[in-house]
Amino acid sequence: MRKIIPVVIAAGFLAACNGHATLTVGGDSTAVKAEKNRITALTAVQNLSDKKIDPMFTSCAADFIDYGNGEDKPMKNQDSVKTMLKAFIAAFPDYKESNLMAFAHGDSVIVTGTVTGTFKNEMMGMKPTGKSFKYDDADIFTFNKDGKMTSHRSIQSTATFFSQLGVAPPPPPAPPKDKK
Repeated sequence: MRKIIPVVIAAGFLAACNGHATLTVGGDSTAVKAEKNRITALTAVQNLSDKKIDPMFTSCAADFIDYGNGEDKPMKNQDSVKTMLKAFIAAFPDYKESNLMAFAHGDSVIVTGTVTGTFKNEMMGMKPTGKSFKYDDADIFTFNKDGKMTSHRSIQSTATFFSQLGVAPPPPPAPPKDKK
């Protein structure tokens, strides 16, 4: 049950890692790079909404890190993220992102929008409730000089997500034990 938070967070990150690897930023100006990154991130989020998961990773750098919303450890294994995202989309087959806007500055892009879906199929041991969620989201993506996605951070309310689904959020992780 604890793994649903990274899945929700991964949804935003994976949206950014899309099939637009052909965008190059070689000797381009800062403004041109920022616009290419903005288009890549915005298109990627739309690709996630269209359930295009595998192609999302072609624009990610090999050392890509998903920091999520800070509630869990950063995710570095792209295969695990793909698996979790596919499970998330299966559980919420009507997942959709709308009202998308993207803002770029330098190597950073923020994509905002409204996220919706209905919990229709089991996910990671959680039984579907048939209830829907709707929340506003913001995702922050960074790019390297080659136009590859290097990181993702999400700003979203997991409490709102779980509350709307009628599911109790998983307990926070236990604090580490002192080694004395």
